[in-house]
Amino acid sequence: MGCGYLGRHHARILTELAGSEPVGFVEPDDATANAIEAAHGSKGLVRRRSVKELLGAGATAVVVASPTSTHAEVAEELLAGGADVMVEKPITVSLAEADRLVALAEENGRVLQVGHIERFNPAVAAVRPLVTDVKFIEAHRLGVFVPRALDVDVVLDLLVHDLDIALDLVRRPVTEIRAVGVPILSEKIDIASVRLSFAGGCVANLTASRVSQDKTRKFRFFQPDWYFSIDTQNRDVTAFRLDRLSGPPRIVPWPVTVEPADPLTAEDGAFLKACAERSEPEVTGAAGRAALKLALDILEEMGRGR
Repeated sequence: MGCGYLGRHHARILTELAGSEPVGFVEPDDATANAIEAAHGSKGLVRRRSVKELLGAGATAVVVASPTSTHAEVAEELLAGGADVMVEKPITVSLAEADRLVALAEENGRVLQVGHIERFNPAVAAVRPLVTDVKFIEAHRLGVFVPRALDVDVVLDLLVHDLDIALDLVRRPVTEIRAVGVPILSEKIDIASVRLSFAGGCVANLTASRVSQDKTRKFRFFQPDWYFSIDTQNRDVTAFRLDRLSGPPRIVPWPVTVEPADPLTAEDGAFLKACAERSEPEVTGAAGRAALKLALDILEEMGRGR
């Protein structure tokens, strides 16, 4: 559902994954729809004019990659119609909408996965087993301006990725938020700087911009005796550990193997696996709601500072 910037990649991947039997897509733009059907129609991915028609064609697992403002309406209709759903991040615009989706999925016994793709980045996946007690996080997510996703600000567009990673790694509640954000090239916030304090003492400094000259995706964090630097764009990890066993304490490099993988393919594959096995997805509706709540709390704090 939706074959724009990200949806077109989902469309291609879902025609390639084992266990996927495409039955169609919905896309309001005729030129985009014609291109998708020309590329993948022979594999079953043919244009349907509505969610109702998509369900009528037999769709049982649907990726929602339409604009964020439409996520709630589209996903509600799909879940009520008996389909499992993966909805792109952020899950919805409001917490009330997110709560309705989570409740509807539970009531209907449906899989609801949220598209926080960085969970499937091989660099992030390689580090997660080594995480024990995060104390400090620093992240920079910077991108050049593109005229898309402007129905939401940079907090919900880009920063929400790092909010989800931080919540997943720290696994403790946020106790304090300090945040500033300013509009530059759009009517919404384009640059955001956030400082989060977590129960237990962890602090996170996060920066997101969609008006930078270069693209940067860096996530660094420290825990006792360890330092990790993750480049999610290049999918690599630099790690150091304090060696206390071979003489005086010294800092030594620690090799971390990053298995080659395409995050979007891994994400779609995990969704299909959860659908087939009727298991809890990697990124649940509740996790998507938690990232949304933190993003909205940050926006509220920014509003108080204006």
